[in-house]
Amino acid sequence: MAEEANVKPVLEDLFLREKPARILLALKTAKSPVYATILSKEADCTYSHTIKILDVLQKTGLVLFDKKGRIKGVKLTDDGWDIAHNMEAVKKKLIQVEEKCKARETQKKDKKDTKKTAK
Repeated sequence: MAEEANVKPVLEDLFLREKPARILLALKTAKSPVYATILSKEADCTYSHTIKILDVLQKTGLVLFDKKGRIKGVKLTDDGWDIAHNMEAVKKKLIQVEEKCKARETQKKDKKDTKKTAK
């Protein structure tokens, strides 16, 4: 039982990181299978790190490799697309929350400035 508490969930650990999330979102917006080199540029990480991430995504059934000759493309599975879609929605919501927070801070600052000039 103590061992179970120490085990990190693989997917949770993977998706709460910036690079895997960027790779998934890049795959979601792609019209056709994408090469790992393109994904590494989109995620701003090394090619070898991208391959390691893609290997985990493939083992969990979220991406498929589409090999044609020597060229290997990557595409999302249905489960991968669902997760990427939800991640995109979370990202948009977080941006909205951040914008609201900035707007409130600006309003507070404006009120303080108005009070100072009124004195």
